[in-house]
Amino acid sequence: MDEVDRKLLALLQQDATVAMAELAEQVGLSATPVWKRIQKLEQAGVIVGRVALLNPEQVGVGLIVFVAIEAHEHTPDWMGRFAAAMASMPEVMDAYRMAGEVDYMLRVAVTDMGAFDGFYKRLIAAVPLKNVTSRFAMERLKGTTAYPLPAGAFRDRRAPDPDA
Repeated sequence: MDEVDRKLLALLQQDATVAMAELAEQVGLSATPVWKRIQKLEQAGVIVGRVALLNPEQVGVGLIVFVAIEAHEHTPDWMGRFAAAMASMPEVMDAYRMAGEVDYMLRVAVTDMGAFDGFYKRLIAAVPLKNVTSRFAMERLKGTTAYPLPAGAFRDRRAPDPDA
């Protein structure tokens, strides 16, 4: 990937509905090479989807809860059952295996405290857990889906390509 790809990715992270002609103009290429680059980025798994981002309050899931989990055990069977449980619960927006004091961290979106209680009961019934700690978000100060794109991760088009 080079600097043109970096610019394309930055633009697409801001708005994936931008017309191909506008993208091409902003990166200094014609539409066909831009379209081909986007296809290559999709095929390579760099671009994994194009979605509409929703306002959680407007769709009724404005209560955001961060759930820290300490695992009951650390076996492949337990981890598989836990991963399957996470995949089956639409309230779980993100699930991470962590290093440090907690084993897993979840970001959960629900309608209200009653809905979270229902989620919690399904969670603890799904797999044995050692400890579950929930933290309720009061206010979202920043929210983005755009990843930073450090220049060092992209080759300079003017420099020789070491893979060529």
